[in-house]
Amino acid sequence: MVVKVDQRGDSKVAIVVHDEVVINSVQDALDLIANVHYNDGCDKMIVKKEHITEDFFELKTRLAGEILQKYTNYQMKLAIVGDFSGYSSKSLSDFIYESNKGKSGVWFLGTEAEALDVLHQNG
Repeated sequence: MVVKVDQRGDSKVAIVVHDEVVINSVQDALDLIANVHYNDGCDKMIVKKEHITEDFFELKTRLAGEILQKYTNYQMKLAIVGDFSGYSSKSLSDFIYESNKGKSGVWFLGTEAEALDVLHQNG
């Protein structure tokens, strides 16, 4: 896994670059938070939808809530980038809509460019 850092002024965003899933569990999320914070000095991160296990997007597994709670606890803002139109779950759609209001520090966005703009503007 490679982490690129995008910097605008004092704002630094870590961009995770990898060819496979990097978050399969809560522990994986914690390891990624620690890696990005301590090795790259970032408190904002972008991951692609493909970097996260599909179980995350099945809200009944509660994995999304558990993982995102860790991001909140460790004050790491997160943008998940990808096409979410393939999910038919109304609860997931509502969850994404609420997250994108920006109060939680988690966004679901279509492109890396959008994610960089949002993260650099928020914090």
